[in-house]
Amino acid sequence: MKDPRFTTLARLLVSHSVEVQPGEKVLIEAFDIPTAFTVELIRAVHAAGGLPLVATYQSEVTRALLQTATEAQIDFLAGVDLARMAGMQGYIGVRGSHNIAEMSDVPQDRMSLYEKHYGKPVHSEMRVKKTKWVVLRWPNPSMAQAAGISTEAFEDFYFNVCAGVDYVKMARAMEPLKDLMDRTDRVKITGVGTDLSFSKKDIATIPCAGERNIPDGEIFTCPVRDSVNGTITYNCETLYRGTVFNGISLTFKDGKIIEAQAGGDTAKLNEILDSDEGARYIGEWSLAFNPYILKPMKDILFDEKIAGSFHLTPGQAYEEADNGNHSQIHWDMVCIQRPEYGGGDIYFDDVLIRKDGLFTLPELVGLNPDALKG
Repeated sequence: MKDPRFTTLARLLVSHSVEVQPGEKVLIEAFDIPTAFTVELIRAVHAAGGLPLVATYQSEVTRALLQTATEAQIDFLAGVDLARMAGMQGYIGVRGSHNIAEMSDVPQDRMSLYEKHYGKPVHSEMRVKKTKWVVLRWPNPSMAQAAGISTEAFEDFYFNVCAGVDYVKMARAMEPLKDLMDRTDRVKITGVGTDLSFSKKDIATIPCAGERNIPDGEIFTCPVRDSVNGTITYNCETLYRGTVFNGISLTFKDGKIIEAQAGGDTAKLNEILDSDEGARYIGEWSLAFNPYILKPMKDILFDEKIAGSFHLTPGQAYEEADNGNHSQIHWDMVCIQRPEYGGGDIYFDDVLIRKDGLFTLPELVGLNPDALKG
């Protein structure tokens, strides 16, 4: 029996996120997801007048390829997929994972090789810049386990946070925050283990309400590259390159990470931050407010949208909000500031705008959970 939630989500991705138009070619990349949902996506693209193309992947196969990959092999693969991506007007990437640590034993040098020679040209340069795209995870027992709930409960949660949000209402509520951030120069963030300041002067502010990520609910910008000073301590576990990192603490001087700690994974953290020069500078800063996502689950497409959180990202800056930082790394690290996570304050030009995860200015309270749920 067809799950009606599949149809609802597929239509949201096609009509709202990618806005498929008649005659447009749309690449659907399906990673370890049910065939039934891929079929719903094909039908939804076709119903919109688009031309669906499909590629399917299995993480165990990808792992085997990466463990022995050579630069020539990855370059050839990138050339093939780059040519395909260049012909697309739309892209929908649905990513399941039966084992979140599947890539943990792929050598770091091969992961770096793949990110530099495949991920950057195919996705960062072509897909992100040249297509209308959306990416999302798929609910499975592995994600439910990471979230600490049953598979059935997680599926209910997933479809609620992905397709149950009024993204049009959210977009309207973001407008005054975007205006304020566009006028802001100095940002100060305080909290447990955190006392950080930077400038965002003259760097664009980008609201996100379901156009590129599902689930969604964030507004991002970027610090001026050399302006970040102080220390930040993240209180969310973060999964990167197959390893789960806890309690990351970064200290900055004139934009550069000069000290990085992560308990027993400190060496691995610094190895990643030494991938290239830009990996030790920040490429994104974002405030999040999806009202239905309240705790981390080691999946960044969800964790970066947690109500009352922000993420500060070492590595590559987005072209839409560019501070000139370039890197093969883009590592979203999340800090929740709601009281049960220790609280914290955010100031714009010395004015308190969010306290303990709730916006305080009258024009911004529409982004607080009670308002977005109502």
